Amino acid sequence: MKASNIIWHKSKIVKEERQKLVGHRSVVLWFTGLSGAGKSTLCVEVERELHKRRILTYILDGDNVRQGINKNLGFSPEDRKENIRRIGEISKLMVDAGIVTLCAFISPYCKDRKIVRQLFNEEEFIEIYVKCSLIECEKRDPKKLYKKARSGEIIGFTGIDAPYEEPVNPDIIVETDKQSLEKSLQQVIDYLEQKQYINFKYTDYSI
Repeated sequence: MKASNIIWHKSKIVKEERQKLVGHRSVVLWFTGLSGAGKSTLCVEVERELHKRRILTYILDGDNVRQGINKNLGFSPEDRKENIRRIGEISKLMVDAGIVTLCAFISPYCKDRKIVRQLFNEEEFIEIYVKCSLIECEKRDPKKLYKKARSGEIIGFTGIDAPYEEPVNPDIIVETDKQSLEKSLQQVIDYLEQKQYINFKYTDYSI
């Protein structure tokens, strides 16, 4: 039953003031793609580059959140939907806090990704399709999940016996089976610079 006796308590500090404090805009970078496509790898490199530029960041990774906030969820379509819903709500809070939030999730369904996008202002959500052929993902298979799915040890695995719906109009398409990690990283950083999420060149600050 949905609670009816709750209200939203407003802060005296608004998002724009938090962004001014940290010196940059806050946004969600939503990395989506097949298992093994390179989402987490690219996500980590993007965060490291942003950190060098004194940008406040945090990564929400699919495996990590399933060890905590979403550890009660499985991989049924319903649980996948709830998994993404929760991450969307957490990301919304982080953007409100002034943080550039990097999310690395397979997030296989277009409808679920659209629901998350609608939580944000248009300029606050950047969908990054980490595109990689199923053949290449199976070759990589860093967690040996494709092998288990092919043998029947895992049921409902995305790309094998569960669908992955490609983004229709993503903000960025990074083809990790056709270019290096360095080039993929630069592609994302270039986009953020061009759209003035980060509007200054790299300086090697001492941390």
